[in-house]
Amino acid sequence: VQAALRLALCVAAALAPPGPGLAHPMAPALLELRALEDGQVEVRFKRTRFLRSRAGAEALIPLLPEDCAVQGAIRSTVEGTVRVDRYRVRCEAGLVGREVGVGGLAENRIDALLRVELPDGRSLQRVLRADRPTLELPPRPSAVDVLLSYLDMGVRHIFSGLDHLLFVLGLVLLVRRGPGYLRRLLVTLSAFTLGHCVTLSLAALGWMRVPGPPIEFAIALSVLLLAVELARGGIGGTREARLPWLLAASFGLLHGLGFGGALLEAGLPEQDVGVALLSFNLGIEAGQVLFVAAVLAAGACLRALPGVGAGGRLPDPMVRAPVYAMGVLAAFWCLERARGLLP
Repeated sequence: VQAALRLALCVAAALAPPGPGLAHPMAPALLELRALEDGQVEVRFKRTRFLRSRAGAEALIPLLPEDCAVQGAIRSTVEGTVRVDRYRVRCEAGLVGREVGVGGLAENRIDALLRVELPDGRSLQRVLRADRPTLELPPRPSAVDVLLSYLDMGVRHIFSGLDHLLFVLGLVLLVRRGPGYLRRLLVTLSAFTLGHCVTLSLAALGWMRVPGPPIEFAIALSVLLLAVELARGGIGGTREARLPWLLAASFGLLHGLGFGGALLEAGLPEQDVGVALLSFNLGIEAGQVLFVAAVLAAGACLRALPGVGAGGRLPDPMVRAPVYAMGVLAAFWCLERARGLLP
């Protein structure tokens, strides 16, 4: 056990984020452009107030064509954890066929959602990233573009959320090995999926509103509780291990609020809400399936090593090391996120 604990501390030190808030990505920015008949464009720019640095905050700006001149004053308001700028510009040559976007995505390590409404009623939605911060507005947007953008965003979201991935790893360890293992694992992961799909959709649609800091703290606490359960014998032993789907479904509801919170702050395309929600959920599930497949493959490779996986089982310290690493990181996140609950 001591050897496993030392190994876990090394793993946790390697995985621990160097600064606050890196266990989970920041909410994406949102740029809305509403083009009017006379060349006027209403601009609404929404982003989190808690950026990494002053330089990053100054770099995070809308990118519009050079001939777009601001008309009147910029109205800024604060809505919870986000800042919203509203103003109007006049673009002599319009927006169609020209590039718009958001600068400063690389500096702040976030994505941005772009939503454009054209005078004839057509609309366009796209996810912008650091490697592609701008988009040339096509004459005819497609629902396929929305589906692919939110699908990709879902995959990136699950892989950038280490707390969610560690909880999925804990579920894999919680399911007892033996006859029917893959069936029990599938049922457990499906229960987690069903739980977070429900609350993700409710939160993203604005039908369930829960403040972000308590949710982030509760997610970290769920990882810690799962690590404690595994450390005290949950790997094939306790009642929770015999009913892992029940625990997965319960905490899935909680994790769904975390997924939906970021999507709610950014907003959903009004004309393609169903497509965006479905593709974002599918993206999260695709990332989850890839992660579980990688974990199972790694376990199979370790058990195949001579002298390591004797009898098809890994040595106890090797099994418990990731559990202790989960516990150390989750305890750190709980302490870090508890500060957000204080006045």
